[in-house]
Formats: sequence, C-alpha cells, structure tokens
Amino acid sequence: MAPKTFFITGANSGFGFAIAAAASRSGHTVIAAVRSPKSRADLAERLPEARPVLCDVTEFDRIADIVRQAEEDHGPVDVLINNAGYGHEGILEESPLEEMRKQFDVNVFGAVAVAKAFLPRFRERRRGFIVNVTSMGGMITMPGIAYYCGSKFALQGISEVMRAEMAPFGVHVTALCPGSFRTDWAGRSMVRTERSIADYDPLFDPIRQARQAKSGKQLGDPDKLAAAVLDLVDSDNPPPQLLLGSDALKLVSDRIERLKQEIAAWEALTVSTDG
Repeated sequence: MAPKTFFITGANSGFGFAIAAAASRSGHTVIAAVRSPKSRADLAERLPEARPVLCDVTEFDRIADIVRQAEEDHGPVDVLINNAGYGHEGILEESPLEEMRKQFDVNVFGAVAVAKAFLPRFRERRRGFIVNVTSMGGMITMPGIAYYCGSKFALQGISEVMRAEMAPFGVHVTALCPGSFRTDWAGRSMVRTERSIADYDPLFDPIRQARQAKSGKQLGDPDKLAAAVLDLVDSDNPPPQLLLGSDALKLVSDRIERLKQEIAAWEALTVSTDG
C-alpha cells in the first residue's frame, strides 16, 4: 500500500491505538485524535511518531475546524477511522434516558459529525475511505446493552446510506463490526447503570458477571484487527460491512438464519396487506 494519511478518533486506547500503531509501523502518517491533554501526553509517549490532535467528538461545532487545521498541518487525509466510542451496560427499565443520550452523542452523533467534516473534502478530491467502527452489536442484540446496540444499529444504517451516497465520487465506506476483543470495552471504558429492580436478577446478573470475568481474556487480538483494517483500506472493492472475529461470524450468521425462518413463518400475513 502506498503511504496514506490516517485520521483516527479515540486513538489513545483499544482499537484506535492498535490501528494507529500498525499504520505508523507501516509508514503511514497518523493524525491521532484524542479527547484530553492527558491522553495526548500519554499518546506522545507511547507512539511518538503519531501526530496527536485534541478532538472531543461530542463538541460537534468544533470538529470541522479541527479537521481543517489537521489537513493544513499534515496534508490531505486519505482514511478516516471513526473509532471513538464506549459501551453502556444496563437493563433498559433501570437505565436513565440521560445515559442513552450520552451513548448516542458519542457513538452516533460524534461519529457522524466527524464523517461530515470529511465528506466534502473526500467528495471534492474524488477519493477517500471512511471506516465506521460499529460492532457485532450493530447486527445482533443481547439483554443489558440496549443503548449500546441501539447506537451501533444506528451507525450501521447510517454507514450503508453514506456508502451509497459517496460511491459515485470514488469514496469507500465500510462499517467495521468486531466481536469480542481484548480491549477495555467491558472494563474501565464501560459505563454501568446501577441495578435497582430485583425481578431482572435471574436474567441479567449472570450476563454481567460473565462479561466482567471474560474482560481481558477475549479471543480477539486488537493487533490482528489492526492488520485486518490495513488490508481493508488497501482494497479496491471493500465490503459494506466487515465482521471481525469468529464469535461475530457465528452470532451474526445465526441471527440471519433466524431472520430467514421468521420471514418464512410469517410470509402469508406479510403479503396479506398488499392492496
């Protein structure tokens, strides 16, 4: 792959850091967007070749200026890795709407705001690649992460529309859908709503305990994900979405099979509404 310039949000940890490190090692220029001065300092120490910029994706009105300045300082961006995000865990009835708003502000509105700052630049240059990091949780669901799945389903759908709208201009868009990886998603990065309704204990307590016990021991290797992302952005014909991880493959494939069965079982009622 010829050297490219990457703009990576949430670049100080997890997938963002792994992709930034892999891209840097491969000779690419990495503009590493982080949320705080402390994160910027930490990143400068861990990955000195990266070009850190402060960018809180929830400060929507500032993002266009941050992107403009980044391109003035480091040249045109070729690849946007829209990675900033976090997980929320909580039973829907127990979880305040404010926590949903915060989840969507980062995972949906923040990702869209960053993408929108790049869309006119990529369109005018007739090239570019946007990787929106969603999740297998944007294609399947499980109890206790309604707000998270909702945000990732939203970004998944937006990515597909973005892909169709940008294709005539030579701009690629792919939703990256990882399964469980050894990141801090289920650890320090996850916001957890306090439990309050005992009726949900039998359903949810084992799920929460299993997730906490598994944190840091997941099958997925972030460095291998980063290598896969570099292969993806080198493709001339990338897919609308790319599952990463054997668990994502199994769970999403099972969901598709169940959906086929549901459609077939209810087909008569489905078509009965045609006039």
